[in-house]
Amino acid sequence: MNQDSDSSDQPTGQDPLLLLKTLQLLWTKHELGKLKEEIRRGFARLEEPLAGLLAMLESSSDWKGKGRSLSHCITTELQLWMKAHPAVPQSGTKLQELQARVLGMLSQCPANLLDPLISIYQLHAVDRNSLLEHVSHLYLQGNYKEAAILSIKLKLQPDQDVEKMCTPLLLQDKANLVEDYVAEHPELQRKLLQTLDTWCDPSFNIRDITRPYQGLSRYKPEKFNRRVLGKLVFRLLERFNIDPALCPNVINQRHLRTLNYLFYKRFVEKTMTEENWADHIQPGQVVGVDMEWKPSFGMLGKPRVALLQLALEDEVFLLDLPRLLEQAEAEGQKEKLPHFIQMLYSDAAITKLGYGMSGDFSSLAATCSALGDTEKQMQGVVDLLALHQQLQRGKDGQKVDGLSPEHSHKQRGLRQPEKGLSLLVQHVLGKPLDKTEQLSNWEKRPLREEQIRYAASDAYCLLEIYKRLCKDPKSFGLGSDLAESLVRKQSKKPKAKKQLNKQEAPSPSGQECPGARTEPSHPPAPISPQEFSVVCDNMLQGLGRYLRCLGVDVRLLDNEDDHRKAAEIARQEGRVILTSGLPYQTLRSQVGEGRCFSVNCSEKAKEQALQVLKHFNVQVSLGDIFSRCQVCNCNKYLKVSRERMRQLVEGSRQISGEHSAGCPGSQRCDVTVPARATARPGGAERVEGTGQRGAGAVLAGDTVLQVTAIPPGVLDRAELTDFYCCTRCGKVFWEGSHFGRIVSQFQDVLVASGDTQSI
Repeated sequence: MNQDSDSSDQPTGQDPLLLLKTLQLLWTKHELGKLKEEIRRGFARLEEPLAGLLAMLESSSDWKGKGRSLSHCITTELQLWMKAHPAVPQSGTKLQELQARVLGMLSQCPANLLDPLISIYQLHAVDRNSLLEHVSHLYLQGNYKEAAILSIKLKLQPDQDVEKMCTPLLLQDKANLVEDYVAEHPELQRKLLQTLDTWCDPSFNIRDITRPYQGLSRYKPEKFNRRVLGKLVFRLLERFNIDPALCPNVINQRHLRTLNYLFYKRFVEKTMTEENWADHIQPGQVVGVDMEWKPSFGMLGKPRVALLQLALEDEVFLLDLPRLLEQAEAEGQKEKLPHFIQMLYSDAAITKLGYGMSGDFSSLAATCSALGDTEKQMQGVVDLLALHQQLQRGKDGQKVDGLSPEHSHKQRGLRQPEKGLSLLVQHVLGKPLDKTEQLSNWEKRPLREEQIRYAASDAYCLLEIYKRLCKDPKSFGLGSDLAESLVRKQSKKPKAKKQLNKQEAPSPSGQECPGARTEPSHPPAPISPQEFSVVCDNMLQGLGRYLRCLGVDVRLLDNEDDHRKAAEIARQEGRVILTSGLPYQTLRSQVGEGRCFSVNCSEKAKEQALQVLKHFNVQVSLGDIFSRCQVCNCNKYLKVSRERMRQLVEGSRQISGEHSAGCPGSQRCDVTVPARATARPGGAERVEGTGQRGAGAVLAGDTVLQVTAIPPGVLDRAELTDFYCCTRCGKVFWEGSHFGRIVSQFQDVLVASGDTQSI
């Protein structure tokens, strides 16, 4: 019998369709034992078992259905038979043809046939680009589910766009398939979560996502909203054990919903006890509080708060106060939000940080009458403005006034010296705040991204300042019990005083450092401005520009530079550091004795300059005034006659016209003028000689003179004989009609230096 059986199992070229009919008969009779035996025997008789299986699948009608079917039984039995007969041909051109046929069938296969077919026909070994192209074709046909399933089975996800593949699945409410798609790929999990979190941003328009899929079959728009997406995000975060910080928008929305629920239970239903409320609001919390309003520009009346910022350690909440009050009133709960704000300010267990809080309270009262008594009820409040003023007091204990309007006017068009909260941030943390959005229209909605960042930073920096001061109060000249004393002292009922708008708060001066202005017992030998070189901290840019007008060699730190860069420049270039306030102690220790000087940053630049010049015995003469370029600090000028300048201007215009017509640039033509012994007021060294190249006049060092910036009519003034051009940056200067008046502003400096020449 074994011999007969062995001979009957040899390939005989049996027709696979005849075998299929036999198997169908056994399937209908439910004779599964005989069916499996006949399947194995039948495949043994086929010359090409793999081709035979495809022929049977393509001819069968039940293989497209769900659940267990004859096709599934035939396929799995072939898979088992192949393991017992490894000699079955499974490579070569014939296999490639079969693989192509199988790929065409997979999109219609039930899920339980995919793995066996992929294994039998070795689809993982197919060229990856061919597989990706096939899946892309399915996607473009709208077969999004099939494309995703096949991608999972063939492990193609790392080479695909996770947002593109998953978006239509989410619109069809196939979140489970989306989870499976990223399940084995941590990087894709993070990308998917970041995408979902972006969609949950309140400023994001979800319609931008759904619009391309309006004709999508089985589209369920009610299943595609921020709340549903938020639940999916939390499910994915938990399943894949990912840090929730990756999804700040979803986390913030969850917190806001929780906060709203707690408000409702505590203040509307009034079913939450004070003890339970205290458990949820975390007693002992430190909160940075700030407010923004539309600038009044001198209009009468208190401004109304447009935005209330609450900063915690890990997040900042921006509350659209007018809108929230309006919604609460429409819902008949207008007392809910004011009550919360009053509870916040009156809770002694929560430390509230602010800056210039009197103005904040006034604006709160103007926004909502129910908040009129908030300032009287406050406890646990720390106004960092008062602390800032304490830090900036001199040794005599007298408070220093802020910058004058005149000084601000003189700085117009240039970066204003830091003041207010920005100055405190610079003193304590080393860099100022970016205040470019301060005068925004905070009532306009939606807020721009720059406004959101500005508002969040204004509140959060209060926490950073408080933390830094409490950590090391002695280094700032404060008592060791800073945190306790601040809260205790400032929680008392405030005295009546003039209230200042936050934007009008005085700028405290630089710290009066011990020894900073002590007169030396033996004054140093007098020196000229050309012999005096300094580096100015970024809070003293006005002083730096003023000293440069006097001929002093000045390096200015950029606004973004750390204070410590001044010490580095001073050591490398032998400069004196000019600074103010808290950085003085740090910088003084990094340079030699007498190489760091502290000035009062609230005074005008002229007064600051007089202090510096007196301390270092710098003698300024009339010839020093404007002897340096105010743009680049260079002290070498090119003196050009009016007629020569006219030639340069006309030549530049002609060359510019040729360029616009497509003509190549003209060659350089150097014309050297013999050096003259005479000089304009100011004793800086001057060189002579220009040429022309391209669209402008060029010096030997490739510096382009800015001759095109000379206004029309200047060259026609008879009294104007010479122009002075900076040899480093090319800036062109000339003595205008107001030159004498400008120079007269330095009369005090010249008198102090003993120069009695008339101006």
